[in-house]
Amino acid sequence: MNRTIMGWAVAFASALLFGCGSDATSNMANGRDNRLAANTNKDNAAVYSTNTAGASNMSNRAANTTSAGSDEDFMKEAAVGGMAEVELGRLAATKAADPEVKKFAQMMVDDHSKANTELKTLAAKKNVTLPADLDAGKKSTMEMLRSKVGAEFDKEYVEDMVEDHEKDVAAFESKAQGATDPDLKAWAAKTLPTLKKHLDAIKAIQAKMK
Repeated sequence: MNRTIMGWAVAFASALLFGCGSDATSNMANGRDNRLAANTNKDNAAVYSTNTAGASNMSNRAANTTSAGSDEDFMKEAAVGGMAEVELGRLAATKAADPEVKKFAQMMVDDHSKANTELKTLAAKKNVTLPADLDAGKKSTMEMLRSKVGAEFDKEYVEDMVEDHEKDVAAFESKAQGATDPDLKAWAAKTLPTLKKHLDAIKAIQAKMK
């Protein structure tokens, strides 16, 4: 009888000891897992913060570069456009059949020659090298117009001038408001009214042709 009671007691103690050991082991494992997870989260947060800061800095540098470059690109495009207006104006002043087209063409030569000179001075001040010749598109337009005569020449020239001046007005309006360089911003604002005058004049001529 005593041996039986003693056997039950030993069995009960063993079960209790095993259960407590299992819970302790489980708790230790859970604690270790929680600490590992916490450290991993902190590491991930640090990496994310570093990557975010790096991406932000790269984005800011790209924005600054784009902003600085856009002013220079505008100056180069304006130089090519201005040269084209003068060259096409000289051509139209001799080939146009309509006296109003001839008059408009001479206005292009006079006004854009002045604007081109101002732009060259500004570019030199900003150490920007402007193109010395027309681009392929402007040269193609020049060749096309050279092949036209009379009313056909007038029609093609007027259409080209309307399209060019609509683009010019939009571009100069944008730079007059948002140029990074204050001198370029002032020049764009100063030139804009002349371009609007040209656009109104050529649209009026075009309306009479229809």
